[in-house]
Amino acid sequence: MTAPTPRRAVLVAALAVAAATAATAAPVPGNSASAAPRTAPRGPRRTVDNRFWYSRAHWLAGRHEGTTAVAGLRSGLEIATPVGRTGYADPHTGRKSTWEYAVWTSPVHHCAVPATEAIASWNAATPAGTWIQTELRGTYTDGTTTPWYVMGRWASGDGDIRRTSVDGQTDSRSTVWTDTLAVDAPASGLRLTDWQLRLTLYRRPGSTGGPTVRLAGAAASDVPDRFTVPASTPSGRARELAVPRYSQEVHAGRYPEYDNGGEAWCSPTSSQMVIEFWGHRPDAASLAWVAPEFSDPQVCHAARSTYDAAYKGCGNWPFNAAYAATHPGLAGVVTRLGSLTELEILVRAGIPVITSQSFTSGELTGAGYGTAGHLMTVIGFTAAGDVVANDPNSPDNAAVRRVYRRREFENVWLRTKRHNAAGKTVSGSGGVCYLYAPDLPGPVQTAALAAVGVL
Repeated sequence: MTAPTPRRAVLVAALAVAAATAATAAPVPGNSASAAPRTAPRGPRRTVDNRFWYSRAHWLAGRHEGTTAVAGLRSGLEIATPVGRTGYADPHTGRKSTWEYAVWTSPVHHCAVPATEAIASWNAATPAGTWIQTELRGTYTDGTTTPWYVMGRWASGDGDIRRTSVDGQTDSRSTVWTDTLAVDAPASGLRLTDWQLRLTLYRRPGSTGGPTVRLAGAAASDVPDRFTVPASTPSGRARELAVPRYSQEVHAGRYPEYDNGGEAWCSPTSSQMVIEFWGHRPDAASLAWVAPEFSDPQVCHAARSTYDAAYKGCGNWPFNAAYAATHPGLAGVVTRLGSLTELEILVRAGIPVITSQSFTSGELTGAGYGTAGHLMTVIGFTAAGDVVANDPNSPDNAAVRRVYRRREFENVWLRTKRHNAAGKTVSGSGGVCYLYAPDLPGPVQTAALAAVGVL
């Protein structure tokens, strides 16, 4: 989780430096003293607003109750002096434990996009005997606030607590659906105009050290409900990234305690592909628990490391991003993109993108299946603009690379509404994606991430 040298400024740390030189850069509204510069919106109204805290100035801008901001390139949030102790009865193991804790509360972030949904992200190191809780509270357009919603109880391992989302959270105006805070009736015009994040850091009583949070924030969005999205224009420039290919189906039946086995592991399999693209793989000690006869043991490890005990699956979006960021030098966030044009910008800069989509059999030519929700990794584009994807729902690793028709892919990924095989209206992801990149990206990567609004 930690790096031997001060490399971990976390995804947007370098972005802030490069974007500050851009003529279009402007402070994030509502927190100009500590905000990272961001590219001014161009063209159609942006439907997504990202805000992440990662620098020492960002941590200092929040309210500390026993936490401290660590200085340096590897800036982070840590426990200085615990402010109390509390018991936690793990609902998934039945174990009751006592923990001491400290709390950090972010500044209020005013949404540049009054939002119907918000998805939190965090990157943290949680050594044995530590864990973190991330909460989000929004303000409605009428000035009232949501409760503090738990967006995740998280540790990189599973020896102390079971990593979990929290079911049943609602105030009858908004609800947390596993990893997403959503306004219940967006057609009413109700929106979230601003939000705060609260991080609670836990450690064993009397111990020293504790967790370190490197990045935390959220993507708030107001993606219009639509069955069909506008067509984008291909750039005409082909590029394909050499991303490792892994099939989830190779792992069918393996470790059914994690989402019934490998046939459901599209999310961690996609995450592992991109993690290895950036040059990282779990060490032998981390993989020692995997049966030696199993191929690609790192995919089994990714499934275990992303498993959400309440959701009973490995597809919790922020849990996957947090797992990616446990590898030294990597950062991960969940956001939404607005078009394949934005996705092309990232791929041309050398950044593969993990996308979430759903479709019936026949809606995506060449897939050969239908799905209520599936993750795959976009690794390139043809000269004609078609999408080159590593699709883990393939019979073996060699079959993972696919080319999907641009217009079909664009629609199944970006739409928010669709008809399932029974003709019922159900939801789509609205452009959800995972972005994993070096925490100190190069200038080209920096410009691309700024261009798609990560800053």
